[in-house]
Order: sequence, then structure tokens, then C-alpha cells
Amino acid sequence: MSTVRIVTDSACDLSDEEIATYAVQVVPLSIRFGDQEYVDRQDLSAQQFWAKVAATPMLPETAAPSPGAFEQAFRTAAADGASGVVCVVLSSKLSATYGSAQLGAKAVAGLIDVRVVDSLSITSGLGTMCIVAARQAHNGASLDEVEASARSLVGRTRVYGGLDTLDNLKKGGRIGGAQALIGSLLSIRPIIDISTGEVEQLGKQRTRAKVFAQLLLQLTKAQADFGGVENVAVMHGDANDIEDFLQLLSASYPRNDIRVGQIGAVIGTHGGPGVMGLTFNLPVSP
Repeated sequence: MSTVRIVTDSACDLSDEEIATYAVQVVPLSIRFGDQEYVDRQDLSAQQFWAKVAATPMLPETAAPSPGAFEQAFRTAAADGASGVVCVVLSSKLSATYGSAQLGAKAVAGLIDVRVVDSLSITSGLGTMCIVAARQAHNGASLDEVEASARSLVGRTRVYGGLDTLDNLKKGGRIGGAQALIGSLLSIRPIIDISTGEVEQLGKQRTRAKVFAQLLLQLTKAQADFGGVENVAVMHGDANDIEDFLQLLSASYPRNDIRVGQIGAVIGTHGGPGVMGLTFNLPVSP
């Protein structure tokens, strides 16, 4: 078994069980509702976050972890006997988290070898990279090999989201290439593509069912174009129609092989209630 450790941030949306199973260390971002600040996952679970969103008209905001928070995580890994750390973090195009991780790594340069990987991804796109890297480490891979396994997924990860509102993205300044959607009618439900690490417009639909159909299309098109996909995951923001979407997907991908989870406070802050996310990896090119 390798002594390489995986560190990430709380935008990964890994469940507590997954974090324990894969021995991943999570550095939390902070969530603010007005003057009230919470440490993600410590002060505020995903369920508590969505309950708070439902109870207040105030849109939350996020803040990246400090370099010191990453430094402490790396020092903890070293103290636990790790020979090296692969730190895979939230897209640098959406957050200052990557820069904080780099500074934290520099602070421990003489103590432990830390490789910081910009996932260019969010939620289960990021979480899948952590799981794959952790499995590699568990199987005895070297630091170079674990880093390479994470980096190999960066360009092969696809992330799509169906939103019920653009208010959160707009207020958070993360709207990117989806800017053109702002002027749409209130009845329009936007669909976004975050596969390059920033928000791009993919489409817009008037009904939730059509949003789901367009998300499914991204999966089936990738299967046709690339001969299959891997590590399909569905993440949602307290959506009551999650089973409807999973049923739709099951005709194209085995239901039992789809990883399902709740979008937490970091991504939920920008996606808004009811957000439905679909992520998967393209296969390695022959």
C-alpha cells in the first residue's frame, strides 16, 4: 500500500462515507449568509445548507480556504507518515482555492512533496478524480503515478448542469460564457457546460423534462463519439425529482453503476436549489 495521500477541497462533494473509504482529506471552503459565516461541512452540512437556502431570500457567497488551511492539511499528512501528497482542487477559473493550495504546498516544500492539480472541474467531476487517485495510491502507486492518474482525467472530464435559476451564478460572478442567458424569460431553465473549468452556455429549455433530455443527450453523444464513457455520476441540489432523472439515464447507462450524491454548499451556492449535475469521464484515447 502506498503512503501517498490525497487532499482536496469541499467542492468535491464526496460523501462522508467516500471520504472515509478513500482516506481523502478535505480542506473546507467558507459559506456566508450575510454577516454569518460557516465552515463548509463542519458548521453546515449539505442538508443544513439547503434548509437555510429554503428559509431565507438571501443568496449565499463562498470564500476559498486560506493557504494556511492547506499547509496544515499537508503537515498532518506528513505527521501521519505520508511520503507525498497529491492535492486535487476546484477549478482555478472559478475560485482562488488553487492558488491557496499552491502557497500551502510551498510552505511545506522542505517537509513533504506536494503535487497540486488544478482539476478544472467541480462537484463529482472533482470528486471522481480524487477517488481514482486514492485507488491508485491504495494499490501502491508512486507519487508520480498518482499525480499522473489525476492529471489524465482533467481533459477527459465532462460536467453539465441543469439549473432552475441563474440568480446565484449571476450574483456570484461565475456566469462566464452563460452571460447571454441573463436576458431570458423567467420560465427558461438554463443548461450549462463546465467541462473546461468555467461556465459556458449549453442550452435552455422551458421544462425540467427537456432539461433532463438534453443532459442525457450529452451522455449518449459521448458514448457514440468515444465508444463509451466511465465514472458516471449524478449530483443534485436537494432535487425531489432525482429518481426521474436516474430512470431516464438508466436506459443508456447501468443504474447501479451511477454514483449519486448531494451537491453541497460550495457548488450549491452558485447552482441554486434544484440544480441537477451530470459528470462522466471520456475513455483514454487508443
